[in-house]
Amino acid sequence: MKTNGKLAIIDICLIALFICLITICSWTTIVGPVPFTLQTFAIFLTLGLLGGRRGTLAILIYILLGAIGLPVFSNFNSGVTALLGPTGGYLLGFVFIGLIFWLIEKIAKNKKIAYIVSNIIGLIICYSFGTIWFMYVYLQSHDSITIITILSWCVFPFIIPDLIKLGFATMLTYKLKNYVPKPAFSKKINQF
Repeated sequence: MKTNGKLAIIDICLIALFICLITICSWTTIVGPVPFTLQTFAIFLTLGLLGGRRGTLAILIYILLGAIGLPVFSNFNSGVTALLGPTGGYLLGFVFIGLIFWLIEKIAKNKKIAYIVSNIIGLIICYSFGTIWFMYVYLQSHDSITIITILSWCVFPFIIPDLIKLGFATMLTYKLKNYVPKPAFSKKINQF
């Protein structure tokens, strides 16, 4: 099937399905000393199963749906205010995870290593962007705060859970990858 770089119906359906997965995982909170959602797990799994282009499109559309008011973010939040709030930088940082994954996917020879490395690099960039964003928003209404304090609130408690989620997403990706159709828009793009 030749589509000249356009998305085929199967691609659109898969993107929609994985937007639903990201949304459901955003609503799913694991209670513990520091509660967290399964949002990053869904991001990793989406990229692993859909690949860089379709996965990044799913992430972008997910964020746009939240921006226009659909309650797709954690705690059923939505709207531009959620994106401009203190944790909005982490949501927007998911796009960086997708873009990094897409870039490394295109240049890497070893797809299995590329999957893990690209997600870790993307997660570091997401943490960095989100932390800078959080600090900027926080300082609009407070006098001062140290970077260590922000990291202890926003990053350190989530590193181990995010690495565990990456591990589970990696296992599921390798078990399910043969059941997800390859991108129909281009036969040149390879998934692992």
